[in-house]
Amino acid sequence: MAKTILITGASSGIGAGMAREFAQKGYNLAICARRLERLETLKQELESKYGVKVIAKTLDVTHYEQVFQVFREFKQDFGNLDRIIVNAGVGDGRRIGNGKFEINRATVETNFISALAQCEAAVEIFREQKFGHLVVISSMSAIRGMPKHLTAYGASKAGVAALAEGIRAELIDTKIKVSTIYPGYIRTEINEGAKKLPFEVDVETGSHLLVKAIEKQPVKAYVPQWPWLPLGLAMKVLPLKIVNKLG
Repeated sequence: MAKTILITGASSGIGAGMAREFAQKGYNLAICARRLERLETLKQELESKYGVKVIAKTLDVTHYEQVFQVFREFKQDFGNLDRIIVNAGVGDGRRIGNGKFEINRATVETNFISALAQCEAAVEIFREQKFGHLVVISSMSAIRGMPKHLTAYGASKAGVAALAEGIRAELIDTKIKVSTIYPGYIRTEINEGAKKLPFEVDVETGSHLLVKAIEKQPVKAYVPQWPWLPLGLAMKVLPLKIVNKLG
């Protein structure tokens, strides 16, 4: 029987990219995001191209009760959820102390509190099933404090990484696996107008490498592995002035 993967934030970017990659591998998909029309287009593409079962539902992850409701509905639809990928988030952020608190607050709430709701809902389902694979998408900007527009964003993604590790510690002796994924710079709609970023890859390449890493069920993975694995290790010990150049 085909396994099922739930992906949040699946209407665009790496969410949609990962959905395409997993469908190609024969997985059934539970996809959700705010933009239902995009999800329906993606559903039709994947079902006709790969013959997998895809169910699409509207979900705004900042509506916390809706997170639990939609996850449970997907569980009922498919019977089991083998993997849940906590991917939905925003890339917005502003320099601290410039009167943009509301933007930074929304970034942190969406990327961290909403991720907590998704993790709670996912682990409830996995505990009931007694198995599952929780995948949390963090960021290379979570490794150290970052300057400019990345400060609040990086802090939210560091929180997500710590949350995932705490869940892993809690479930370490169970059949529930937890992976934290640290993507480097991937060009998506979120950063479409931004200047070229260090070591960036396009969304197709990024999505392919993310799926390749996730399939191994790692404790943590840096994606793409080169150069972000050695850079990630270096970022932990380099002086902040040097780390700043990656921001």
